[in-house]
Amino acid sequence: MVTSSRYARLHWTLSRLKAMSPLEMGFRLNRKIQGTVERAGIGLARPAPPVGQCGKPWLARLPRDFAAERYTRAADRILDGFFSIFALHDAQLGFPPRWNADPRTGIEAPLVFGKDLNYRDAALVGDVKYLWEPNRHLELVTLAQAWHLTGDERYAFGCRVLLDSWFRQCPYPMGVNWCVSLEHALRLVNWSFAWWLLGSSESVLFTGAAGQAFRLRWLTCIYQHCHFIDRHWSRHSSANNHLFGEATGLFVGAMTWPLWRESEGWGRRARAELAREGLAQTYEDGVNKEQAIWYHHAVADMMLVAGLVARANACDFSGEYWRRLEAMLEFIASIMDVNGNVPAIGDADEGVLVRFVPEGEPRVLPAGGTDVFRSLLATGAVLFARPEFRVKARSFDEKSRWLLGDEAAASFDALDGSRALLPPRRAFSDGGYFVLGDALETSREVRVVADAGPLGYLAIAAHGHADALAFTLSVAGEPILVDPGTFSYSAMPWRHYFRGTSAHNTVVVDGKDQSEYGGSFLWLEHTKTIVDAFDLSADTQVLTAHHEGYRRLSDPVRHRRTWSYGTGSSRLTITDELLCAGAHEVAIYWHFASECEVVQRGSQVIAQRAAVRVTLTCPDGLTTRLAVGNEKPPLGWVSNGFDAKLPTTTAVFTGEIRGAASFRSEIVIEQSG
Repeated sequence: MVTSSRYARLHWTLSRLKAMSPLEMGFRLNRKIQGTVERAGIGLARPAPPVGQCGKPWLARLPRDFAAERYTRAADRILDGFFSIFALHDAQLGFPPRWNADPRTGIEAPLVFGKDLNYRDAALVGDVKYLWEPNRHLELVTLAQAWHLTGDERYAFGCRVLLDSWFRQCPYPMGVNWCVSLEHALRLVNWSFAWWLLGSSESVLFTGAAGQAFRLRWLTCIYQHCHFIDRHWSRHSSANNHLFGEATGLFVGAMTWPLWRESEGWGRRARAELAREGLAQTYEDGVNKEQAIWYHHAVADMMLVAGLVARANACDFSGEYWRRLEAMLEFIASIMDVNGNVPAIGDADEGVLVRFVPEGEPRVLPAGGTDVFRSLLATGAVLFARPEFRVKARSFDEKSRWLLGDEAAASFDALDGSRALLPPRRAFSDGGYFVLGDALETSREVRVVADAGPLGYLAIAAHGHADALAFTLSVAGEPILVDPGTFSYSAMPWRHYFRGTSAHNTVVVDGKDQSEYGGSFLWLEHTKTIVDAFDLSADTQVLTAHHEGYRRLSDPVRHRRTWSYGTGSSRLTITDELLCAGAHEVAIYWHFASECEVVQRGSQVIAQRAAVRVTLTCPDGLTTRLAVGNEKPPLGWVSNGFDAKLPTTTAVFTGEIRGAASFRSEIVIEQSG
């Protein structure tokens, strides 16, 4: 008898194989053989004694101009055993925690050979995302910051307790923490920042025989991490932000601890990956190809950290690398509304490379906007001397100070943002995003961010959503029509719903997604989107695009959408053309922010938020209904944080067509005050 778990695994494997080329299948087979060889002890890490001096920190002089109490409060909570992990806030895990246990379910993953462990099996390991998060050792940096700012040895020796417990509970190469190279890379980056904050080779932790023994244990594990990444790169359809993260971790590790004969090769190969992938994974216009704004931020953050470490160690990246990073920040500045909200397009998991600011900061703002984006702009304002970025960032935040130093705050303040023209760009043709609206960067702005881009990156488009021709609307810095976000990577049917077409402000035909769903991180058939025209005249702003996702139906359908905004009119018209020959069910979805009060009056849907009132009129031939918090099937939800969701109002215009049809929806925007 085949269990549901085994059936799910078999279904996922078959679906995954569909997305692989013959070359990738050969690569995966070789990886299986490599794992068998390593299980026999061949090719495992065998470090020689470390020799030589460490590299240089990301800054010659580490910053100190912080309110230490913020960091000591957070460090004290960690020493008391409290961790915040996604939806678990201040969970009592103990200090040190059980590193192989899922903190949400308590399931303890078995300590078997790591590459043999099926970490996707929830019955075996629990929710691996919750398990892995504390194992990235973000809390180690918080403890090290508290030591750096106060000199209180409780925090330094807390780092030693945390690390030593991890070495004991997670022996190389056993268990769930020796499965995936990205997790090793993220630990290495956090270990590097903690190493420098703790005083590097001169740390109080390394005094005496016991201290030297601890230093050797730590360095041995660092070697094992670097060796593991270098033998287990993500390739082919998995070579997305995981590959970039692996290169970041190995590069930072090799630069921080160039203590073995292999270190030079590790650093060289990691640097080459970063130089290549920094350009390959992001379009020239600055849009990351994963089509997921949170991962856009994640890759930009990795490029930033790797670049600062490279500069400090006299092996800087090319001007093209830095220009691509600047373009990524320009894209963020362009889609961010006047209050700092950024559309929650694509997947988001709240993962950060290093938690420079403790207690869950940067905090999540309503409707998906987050301070991590403003922080990147603050850092970029100084690095690239961009007054526009300073205006959007508003202030020089603490993460930017940790990265650039105390003196950088003066450089930020010296930038003249009084005449900055924003947004820097309105069209991102490569990435497929376009900005329409009025009075941008003022208290009365109307900002539309329209999505006419690809599904995602590579064959599986792991973090893309089926959101072709969707859009968001923000008025006066208040999100009105939103992308509902991500919610979960594992909970079904929610994962499918939040990735699917009905969870976005676009058209669904015959109840199907635009692209064919294959799994939590797998799309089998990808929507192709084509931009027909984008025109910004003095009076009217028009974007027209179409997609081919429904051409796979027995009676093929082409969906063409035109956004038309009259400059100064506060009126947005959406025209949806459905070109086909037969009969089809049609639904147009409109997802409102949870802060909106929404009512239906006949064919009109009226949404009120603060001083903003939006009236949406249903086209002739369709009927209107509202949904709030429906579960079967899911509809009327928004997720403002990973593993968190709350009810919101979704309006749906539904009907049936017989042959080609056109529907015109009108949005009238009013602002009081």
